[in-house]
Amino acid sequence: MEIYDFNVINNKGQEVSLSEYKGKVILIVNTATGCGFTPQYKGLEELYKKYKDEGLEILDFPCNQFGHQAPGSDKEIDSFCTLRYDTTFPRFRKIDVNGDNAAPLYKWLKKEKGGIFGNAIKWNFTKFLIDRNGKVVERYSPTTPPSKIEAKIKELLKR
Repeated sequence: MEIYDFNVINNKGQEVSLSEYKGKVILIVNTATGCGFTPQYKGLEELYKKYKDEGLEILDFPCNQFGHQAPGSDKEIDSFCTLRYDTTFPRFRKIDVNGDNAAPLYKWLKKEKGGIFGNAIKWNFTKFLIDRNGKVVERYSPTTPPSKIEAKIKELLKR
């Protein structure tokens, strides 16, 4: 199994094959609109605008599993992110990242790159960085601001 084998549902209810992102550097983030880390949307969008033409994709997966900090509908979450943070990167349907109902993509990501405290996602804004060949190269904690990932993204874009 590789990342390109997964299909996910975007925030408009359409199925998307992750094979569409073959050859790109991908940053996958589980997000929430009412979290202390929500301002990271600004940094994520800055990275996206700066590097999308060089091959960066940021894939946003809202998650309500941590303190119910993403309570809105997919449409409400998208409106919030677009209006407050002017986000333009792809956003997907709200998912679970832990437990029996965890999205298959997240089960795979956690298997590929466990965290400091095991495989479970600790909180919103955990980030997975994938290289152009579909390999998960880094997992970043929620406390890691997007700006701290920039150097690694630049390195992967050059490969």
